[in-house]
Order: sequence, then structure tokens, then C-alpha cells
Amino acid sequence: MVTINVQNLNKKLKKNVVLRDVNYNFRPGTIYGIYGRNGSGKTMLLRALAGLIYPDSGKILINNEILHEDISFPPSIGLTIENTSLLPQYDAYTNLKILSKIKKVASDDDIKRAIKRVGLDPNSKLKVRKFSLGMRQRLSIAQAIFEEPEFILLDEPTNALDDSGVELVRSLLLEEKQRGATILIASHNKEDLEILSDYKVKIEEGMIVSE
Repeated sequence: MVTINVQNLNKKLKKNVVLRDVNYNFRPGTIYGIYGRNGSGKTMLLRALAGLIYPDSGKILINNEILHEDISFPPSIGLTIENTSLLPQYDAYTNLKILSKIKKVASDDDIKRAIKRVGLDPNSKLKVRKFSLGMRQRLSIAQAIFEEPEFILLDEPTNALDDSGVELVRSLLLEEKQRGATILIASHNKEDLEILSDYKVKIEEGMIVSE
């Protein structure tokens, strides 16, 4: 189980402050709903926690290891941030199979199970380039959870999904919470935040202003 401790985190991009003195503790088995208007810093916070951007000051501790000092990336993480990279020339199973070769922790059965959990067919040979937006979103969620990561970061996870897809993803995330994952969801969907969040965290101008 992973704990994340953010201490005095600051980041500027092109003279714009995108994260400002962020302090927060994220606990295992908990879903955090991150909300705020466009440009408030939601996605930047997720990117920082994933190790995708370097802070100008402050630090992020993952299980007491300092990100970018002791470790380069969180060791057990699944994420969908902005445009998740999917390989359009391959089917769903092959996409995850290729990704699984990096960490080598997910079996073929793990891959197929994750694809089924998001309502797709692991045996389908349909190429991702022919997927609808909703199917791509489902596969992105499968990509985030197929290795059973301890830390899950999701940016607008129910975008482009129909009602049945939304219900499926919500149920899946609650199951991941019960497994003990630490989950952060950045979303404009108030219903998602109400249903899923143990804590709702508001961001304005790069600052956490309320919980």
C-alpha cells in the first residue's frame, strides 16, 4: 500500500505558476476527487505526482522515498492523463501486452481480465484506430489498472463514456479502492466526485484551497 506526502510543492511553466505551495497527504484505500476550473492546476498536480514534471521547489515522498531523488517514478502506478498513448495499429490485448513487457508483473490472464472489466473483448482483433472514443477511454482505464498498481491517477475518467460505461468504471474504481489502491480522480463531473470520492480537494490557481 502506498502513501504519498506532498510538501511545499511549487512549479512554474513559462512564468505561469501552475502549482503553488501544495501540501497534502494521500492515504491508501482512499479515493480523492480533485476539482477546479480549467487551468486551476488539477492535471499539473497529477503530472507532478506521476513524476512527469519536476517541481521547482518542495518535494513528493512516495512511501518515504523522495521522487526525483531516491526514485525517478512511483514504483507502482497506473495513470490516464490527457491523451493516454495507445498504439492505433494494434488491438486492445496487444496494446497491454506490449506495455506489460516493461515491468513484467502482469500475466496474460491479468491483461484479459482488465480488458473484460472495462467491457471490451480481449479476443477482438479490432485495431485501436477503429475504436470509438468511448472504447478508447475504456482501454485507457484498463491500461491504468491491469497491473494492479498501488497508486492510480485518472484525469476525467468517464469522459466519452455512455451511461453503462460510466457505471462500469465507477464500480471498477470502487473495487480498486477496496483492494487498497490510493486513487486520485481529476474531474469536472460532479456526480463522479459525489459517488466516488472519500475526500474532495479543490484547487484554485495551483493551490489546494479546501477539502
